[in-house]
Amino acid sequence: MATVILARHGRTAANASGVLAGRSKGVHLDDTGTGQARDAAERLADLELAAVVTSPLERCRETAKILAPGHRVVTDRRLLECDYGEWTGQELKQLAKEKLWRTVQAQPSGARFPGGESLPEMSARAVNAIRDRDAAVQAETGDHAVWLAVSHGDVIKAILADALGMHLDAFQRIMVDPASLSVVRYTPHRAFVLTMNSRCGSLRHLASKPSRRRSRSSDAVVGGGSGPSDAPVSGKP
Repeated sequence: MATVILARHGRTAANASGVLAGRSKGVHLDDTGTGQARDAAERLADLELAAVVTSPLERCRETAKILAPGHRVVTDRRLLECDYGEWTGQELKQLAKEKLWRTVQAQPSGARFPGGESLPEMSARAVNAIRDRDAAVQAETGDHAVWLAVSHGDVIKAILADALGMHLDAFQRIMVDPASLSVVRYTPHRAFVLTMNSRCGSLRHLASKPSRRRSRSSDAVVGGGSGPSDAPVSGKP
């Protein structure tokens, strides 16, 4: 039962200007995005990461290097941005006028981008990438391993929807901001979503090891449980 931290890349000029960058090359973090990544890195400073995996696109690789300095960063093409096909590089305000836009919003499971992939295809490859890597990290490092995956907004939303047991048609309800961190712990019977779209606060509690009994259980604690042993009290960090 390893734990994965899902990080979206920091802001880019395309994000700021309302352009759908997609798989365009040469899209880098802007100054704001670099600052966002540095802030997120401070939240991870107390963690020993078992692995760092990223989408191969520049903006994700740049974010991964800031989040995990000194770590070996592995790329996985299954964490690539959705292939938006002919929509790539276009302004969002113009795309919002397309009939397909309404399908993307209301019924993502029925959306295929012209000349690109469908959202179900994107979801399937991304979920498989995370679950496969998580199992590999656990097998190599143990139940208490924490690892990092850096990817894109829609990709992370699809991974979270799967972890929550949601149909893909509901994934637009999930928000994933630039440089936000979401945390999922997989177990043999279900996934536990520990946090979503968070942008402040240390994640050092993820380094604490649960008891032997709890570490082997896929059961949810009735009543909510007591939380992590090192949770802050009295407003102290």
